[in-house]
Amino acid sequence: MAAATVALGLFLSSCADQAPEEGSDQRTPSPDLELGPFEDVPSAIDDPAADTLPEPLIDVDRLISGGPPPDGIPALVDPVYEDAADVDWLESPEPVLAVSLNGDHRAFPVRIMVWHEIVNDTIGDVPAAVTYCPLCDSALAFDRRVGGADGGDEPERVLDLGVSGLLYNSDLVMFDRQTHSLWPQIEGRAVAGTLTGTELERISVTVMDWERWHDAHPDGRVLSQDTGHDRNYGLTPYTGYDDPESDPFLFDEDTDARMPAKTRVVGLGADDTAIAIPVQETAERDVVEVDVGGTPVTVWIEPGVASALDSAQIAEGREVSATGAFRPEADGRNLTFEAVDDGFTDQQTGSTWNILGEAVEGPLAGQRLPAVDHVDTFWFAWVAFSPDTEINTR
Repeated sequence: MAAATVALGLFLSSCADQAPEEGSDQRTPSPDLELGPFEDVPSAIDDPAADTLPEPLIDVDRLISGGPPPDGIPALVDPVYEDAADVDWLESPEPVLAVSLNGDHRAFPVRIMVWHEIVNDTIGDVPAAVTYCPLCDSALAFDRRVGGADGGDEPERVLDLGVSGLLYNSDLVMFDRQTHSLWPQIEGRAVAGTLTGTELERISVTVMDWERWHDAHPDGRVLSQDTGHDRNYGLTPYTGYDDPESDPFLFDEDTDARMPAKTRVVGLGADDTAIAIPVQETAERDVVEVDVGGTPVTVWIEPGVASALDSAQIAEGREVSATGAFRPEADGRNLTFEAVDDGFTDQQTGSTWNILGEAVEGPLAGQRLPAVDHVDTFWFAWVAFSPDTEINTR
């Protein structure tokens, strides 16, 4: 067994040691979490195929315990933040998850996310969940509101999301505390439980290095290490996990042989429009123009981020790349882009843009490109959820 798998197994076993005693209710959240009430409906955590629940959208026999019980990996609720200018504990290449909503700019350091996986909060007046699955190296954010559509009978719920301890396609399976429905992170849809078939609206998130995020948003806010939990923030329990020669953890299907399982890709689209762009670990920026279901998309690749799944010290992880995906339009015009020494530039105005799709110099300074939903993840995870995906060979 590879050393990375042994270390990971020991970590997950330590989480499993936090399991409730036999006969106790594993659905009860940790005592320090203040959450909305459970709605007293059948729980998909207890039995995802219960006769009193809608028919699951997946084969529930493929829901695999990753080791920890529900809340064994504690999601964060009502978290603490620090002003970016006051943060002195992050090193330049460390990865952060960048989320901006209605002028509210937040950074979620992966050194914290790797231990908690989900943060429930309100960002720019939007109830949001920011999520990270280390086993798939995938970061996604969601609007936590579901239901309440005009003319519908379903009441609006604001969900509190937790870590179920289950895996599907080696991906984090979330559960909501209101109905205990199950939500694979990459799919963003309830696959079992009362809310089966309900989809969460995606919120754009970019994985990038701390230094560039701080330069872009010096007045932003950063998730604090003051979480109320005792964790070795700055260290990763997933040392060596992104070794290209290693196997995915508890992945129960054959991997798609078109690329090595742990090739990093940018995933775009869905179903018959799905596209995977291999992200080469290069010292140079790159621009890839693709068509996603008839919509032109510009994908930007920028090296300089430390992998959180390599060295024990995250800041010392080998260099990988940040990516961004955007509709190439601003100020009422279509744009074409190329990589330059200090970022990206459009050929129409010569403006300079950063990896967040923000124009920082030139005639279009202050403009922002419309973000396109994309997932940075491993090939095995992307193709498991989008088996008809095409590979963009550039």
